[in-house]
Amino acid sequence: MRREWRGAVELDVSTSEGTIRALAYPELTGRPEPGDRLLLNTSALALGLGTGGYALVVAVPGRLPADPAGPGHLVKARYTPLQASVAGADEQGSAHHETLRDADDLDGLPVVVADLHSALPAVLAGFFMQRLSSAAAATGGPGGARAVYVMTDGGALPSWFSRTAAALRACGWLAGVVTAGQAFGGDLEAVSVHSALLTARHVLGAELAVVSQGPGNLGTGTRWGFSGVAAGEAVNAAAVLGGRPVAALRVSEADPRERHQGISHHSLTAFGRVALARADVAVPVLPGAFGTRVRAQAAALAYRHRLVPVSVAGLEQALRDSPVPLSTMGRGLDEDLAYFLASAAAGRHAADLL
Repeated sequence: MRREWRGAVELDVSTSEGTIRALAYPELTGRPEPGDRLLLNTSALALGLGTGGYALVVAVPGRLPADPAGPGHLVKARYTPLQASVAGADEQGSAHHETLRDADDLDGLPVVVADLHSALPAVLAGFFMQRLSSAAAATGGPGGARAVYVMTDGGALPSWFSRTAAALRACGWLAGVVTAGQAFGGDLEAVSVHSALLTARHVLGAELAVVSQGPGNLGTGTRWGFSGVAAGEAVNAAAVLGGRPVAALRVSEADPRERHQGISHHSLTAFGRVALARADVAVPVLPGAFGTRVRAQAAALAYRHRLVPVSVAGLEQALRDSPVPLSTMGRGLDEDLAYFLASAAAGRHAADLL
């Protein structure tokens, strides 16, 4: 065993080609023990993927996992050999069904929508820093508010893959994780992003929701072929339910790909073309020529959304104080500071909406 966090166990596995790093989800496979023979899926290793660079344990052939305990008829990862039956917060028989059956309003809940999973801790850093600077109520997370992560299914499907979410949950920065669509393994499960947001608000008492795909991201270098398109749909979901959507721009000064320099085309497409509802677009006030470029690119979103300039003063220190490591596309805080500042700016603006 290497490391362990909620829902996942990291392993060293001996193979004919040497020792490789693997990941098991005990609820799906049972818990591997030293000496077990394992059936592995090594496709991510063969592709040299960064975020997903593990062999994944498919089964422990000599020992079956325990049968699912308790009720629940939501099936996720449907029609795959590892489909899992889970209990949905919104399904009949759930303790929360009556609460959610007719729920239709987020009551103005700020909902920060981001393209990448790596934005999550940065959004929270900005949010809680701003809360701490006010004299707001003093229950919940470090800034006195309850934040909930709604994980969509554009990246990893099991929330257990995310060490970040597990650590943020453990340190009190997250009141819970709700997994939507085909994503699973959260504190609560939901059928759709809409019901996940309502679950965050009415079951977990969220005062902030952050919506993004799980770890990993699929892009093809085409205008529409990327998983972050769903960020625009999340804006629509938040708005139609009476929330306050806040768009977190994906910004980079370090990405070598032209389409992601300044404001990524992912943000410009998802928020500019897919999001039909009005959102607050948090535009970080970055210095110098790069900041000028970001503001000029953001102007293309003004015809539909409200552009909100957000100061980044103090946010770098808040990011450095993050309880979890910050990394995006293999780049840390010092290598791509603008990315994390933009995400933190969205969190800062969301705090001002409370």
